[in-house]
Amino acid sequence: MTSPFEFDPQVLAQEAERFAARLRAGMESLARVAEVQIGTAPKEAVYAEDKLVLYRYLPEPDVQPEARIATPLLICYALVNRPYMLDLQPDRSLIRGLLKRGVDVYLIDWGYPDGADRYLGFEDYVLRYLPNCVAAVERTSGSQGVNLLGVCQGGTLSVCYAALHPERVRNLLTMVTPVDFRTPDNLLTKWAEHVDVDALVATVGNVPGTMLNALFLSLMPFRLTVHKYLALLDQIEDAAAVENFLRMEKWIFDSPDQPGEMFRQFMTWLVKENRLMRGALEIAGRRIDPRRITMPVFNMYALQDHLVPPAASTPLRTLVGAVDYSEYAFAGGHIGIYVSGAAQREVPPRIAEWLRARDPRPARRRS
Repeated sequence: MTSPFEFDPQVLAQEAERFAARLRAGMESLARVAEVQIGTAPKEAVYAEDKLVLYRYLPEPDVQPEARIATPLLICYALVNRPYMLDLQPDRSLIRGLLKRGVDVYLIDWGYPDGADRYLGFEDYVLRYLPNCVAAVERTSGSQGVNLLGVCQGGTLSVCYAALHPERVRNLLTMVTPVDFRTPDNLLTKWAEHVDVDALVATVGNVPGTMLNALFLSLMPFRLTVHKYLALLDQIEDAAAVENFLRMEKWIFDSPDQPGEMFRQFMTWLVKENRLMRGALEIAGRRIDPRRITMPVFNMYALQDHLVPPAASTPLRTLVGAVDYSEYAFAGGHIGIYVSGAAQREVPPRIAEWLRARDPRPARRRS
């Protein structure tokens, strides 16, 4: 009887040779790949403050004036990682998809904080930076008020801003945005319960981006490390696929340091104490009351999101005072909602259609 653990040496040798040939072809593909380009949609800086730069993306020339949405869209990205995830490459770009549908897009790039930013906190981001960016968009566009799209942590900041300044936000959009940080499936909360955040910040000052990146990878170590590199071997001879992989890797490991005080406040007030969900969040003595958010709200979340599970996002409907509240559940993950093929087909048209249905006309436009 043949043992199930017996192998044919000749077959094994042939498999090893085929695998080695694929690796050689893959190395040749990697050698041919030049420096990958990310965030290539044309844009111009319209405002800058400290490390922050506010960009306006140039309109698509083929979009007719009557098809343009009058109110500009300001995107507030998270402080973690870089916002070019929204414009990863020409065929995987939420921003390009919005531009093609007549949306006037502005984006806050928070830059790379350094030691001078150690004591920046919620007050700076919600009461200074965001108001200044909104004012800059209004000056540049000629619009009174903006549509505000908050992404991940940037969505949490946007909720706080909209609650304090509802008259400045015509429509609020949130994407993979946490509001309830104490759900049973929230991996970040489980990690934070075992960390003395005050001691961490007192020791390191600004929290290194490399430290946070290692944390995020450790939440799902096999899927986010071993699995993706094994998957690369299946397409390593495809130069375009290799370039796509390298763009994603560049973004993943391009992690800015986090201002120490902002990190401490966010992790303590929101993640550990869940103050926003409990109605107990105050910034510089000003209470954040989401019931003041009476403008239309569009909340987008991802069903396979391991960083911001749907249960962390959907309670927004119970917090806001908006009668016009819509949700969109994307069948993908935290990153897939920006860059997957399904996202390119679904997300930009849904955002544009939702905005168009609530767009005032006519409005003065800047070309």
